[in-house]
Amino acid sequence: MAYISLKNVGVNFPIYGAGANSLKKTLAASVTGGRFGRETGVNVVQALSDINLELKAGDRLGLIGHNGAGKSTLLRTLAGVYEPSVGNFARSGSVSSLIDPSLGIEGDANGVENIMLRGLVMGLSKKQIDELTPGIIEFSGLGDYINMPVRTYSTGMMMRLAFSISTSVQADILLMDEWLSVGDAEFTEKAEQRMKDVVSSAGILVLASHSPELIAKECNRVIHLEHGRIVSAG
Repeated sequence: MAYISLKNVGVNFPIYGAGANSLKKTLAASVTGGRFGRETGVNVVQALSDINLELKAGDRLGLIGHNGAGKSTLLRTLAGVYEPSVGNFARSGSVSSLIDPSLGIEGDANGVENIMLRGLVMGLSKKQIDELTPGIIEFSGLGDYINMPVRTYSTGMMMRLAFSISTSVQADILLMDEWLSVGDAEFTEKAEQRMKDVVSSAGILVLASHSPELIAKECNRVIHLEHGRIVSAG
C-alpha cells in the first residue's frame, strides 16, 4: 500500500569555506530560496523546515510556490535523493521520479546503452531493464537511431528516449516536477496518453507546478511552500 509520512522534517545543506556575509549574498540569489543558519558551527542553507505531511493511496498532492520555495527539494526528499537532516521520513511503495527524465542519459552511449544506464539510475535490475527494453525502443520510435550515440540526436529525439524510459515503469508513488512535454509534435499525442496512464495508475501523485489550472485538474490536495516551509494546505 502506497504511503508517505514526514514528521518535522528539515533538509539542511552545509556550506564550507565561506563567511556569513558572502553566504547571505549567495543565498539571496540561490534557487533554493532556503534560510541561512548554522548547525554545529557550520554554515547551512535550511532548504526545508518543519515539514509535516501524510499521504495515502488516492492522494494527488499539488505543490505550489515561487521559484526557490522548496518544491523541488521536497520532491527530491520524497524520492530519496536527499536525506532529511532532522525529523522522521517513512515511505511505503515503489517510486517513479519524473523530476528530471534526462538524468543518467550519457551522450557518448547509444540509445540501447542509455536505456540500461537510466534504468539502473531508476533502481531497476538488469533483468527488468532487459524485459522493458523492446517496448521502450518501440514507443520511442527512434528506429535505427537507437544504436547511434545520443550526442548525434536532436533535442526532440533525446527527449523521446528519456520520456520513453522514464514512463516505462508503473509505480505506487509518482513524483513530477511540472507536466512532462517532449516538444515533438509527431510524438505528442501518444506521449500525452502515456502520461495520463502513468498518472492514473499511481497510488500517490505529488506534482509541483506553476500552473494553477494543472494543479486544479490533477490534484485533490494542495500545499503552498515559502522559503522551505508549508504556509498553507488545503
